[in-house]
Amino acid sequence: MLHTKVAIVGLGTVGTGVARLLLEFGDRTARHAGRSLVLEQIVVKDLQKARTIKLPAGILSDDIKRITLDPEITVVALLMGGLEPARSIMLELLASGKNIVTANKALLAAHGPELFDRARELGRSIAFEASVAGGIPIIANISQCLSANQIQSIHAILNGTSNYILTQMEAHGASYADAVREAQRLGYAEADPTMDVDGSDAAQKLAILSHLAFGARVAWHEIPRQGIDTLDLADLRYAKELGYRIKLLAVAGLNSDGLELHVSPTLVKLGSPLAEVRGAYNAISVVGDAVGRVFFSGLGAGQMPTASAVVADLIDTVVGRSTITFRTLELWSKQGARVAASDYGSVSGRYYLRFNVADRPSVLAEIAGALGKENISIASVIQHEAEEGSQGVVPLVIMTHNTTEGALGRAIDTIDQLAFMRGRSVRMRVLD
Repeated sequence: MLHTKVAIVGLGTVGTGVARLLLEFGDRTARHAGRSLVLEQIVVKDLQKARTIKLPAGILSDDIKRITLDPEITVVALLMGGLEPARSIMLELLASGKNIVTANKALLAAHGPELFDRARELGRSIAFEASVAGGIPIIANISQCLSANQIQSIHAILNGTSNYILTQMEAHGASYADAVREAQRLGYAEADPTMDVDGSDAAQKLAILSHLAFGARVAWHEIPRQGIDTLDLADLRYAKELGYRIKLLAVAGLNSDGLELHVSPTLVKLGSPLAEVRGAYNAISVVGDAVGRVFFSGLGAGQMPTASAVVADLIDTVVGRSTITFRTLELWSKQGARVAASDYGSVSGRYYLRFNVADRPSVLAEIAGALGKENISIASVIQHEAEEGSQGVVPLVIMTHNTTEGALGRAIDTIDQLAFMRGRSVRMRVLD
């Protein structure tokens, strides 16, 4: 049987999973590729680090030239995290004639145009299915399977860590801090979980998906985002009382002004597919003008789900499918964006609001007045009696009718300055 030599740079969690699939299930990959994928070299930073996989003698090295100077290695899985030295190594690999498979969404979100332009100049390809949503084949589905459609919208849970934390809080009453610690214990969250819980990780993935689906060229850090790190258990309880569940949603959608983009905690209707995605799972709801709504769900991170996507890209690259797709799509090309991001202030929707207020007359009237000045109407109100020990402070929960982000922001700025307010207000978008 024919064979193709491949290499791996980075043998962390995902790299180890990729090596395991290549070494232990070679017959499976050969069946799909029509040839054997021979793992020729693995390059790592620290040769002394303990490994959880038994490797053939002689393939582990800390010298990237073992790959770049071997003309028989044609495909490399670059599985390092971060921006540098991952960027420099990718450029070096491309210059040496290698096609690339990567799972590094931060690298693509930050340097996609430079890296993709360089790959095109050199006649190479970059495949990146594993960079978004782990084992869910969303890149292939948007760029290939749904190519007959104009994508209308994407609503997605793109961070399994945040979804796990929200599930622990909502289902088990765990505090945010306790839920984070449990996620860290299980390996879902890093020692520093900031990128997961503040919405940055989801924004990086949304930048990639919005480029694929809409031709947008938006820097991920320019996408409006709000995380779950300030979420209170009370909001999950009130959401459930109203018939919703809170999820950290990444949203991209065409509207009359351009492309709506944001990442934020959102109330999602109980019983809807997105609301029922629990634990460390990801989910993506896509609406196309021809196909209608399609829904994808699965593990969005972890060793083997992500390794599954990497090896699928290796097979596609060896077979030649990735090269054709890469050349045809012209991703992050020098062409201008097909659609621009709309003004976030003009984005419309319904909102959940919670105010902690002094328990006294006319509070609701004053809040309603501030909302009314911005033409924001109230759909429903929840106000429970003050609990013992509350020191005269009660929560007031309001669901609005449709309004814009800008109008609501102005109203909230006014309300937060009112004398009866105790602490800042909470606001979240609502997806019906």
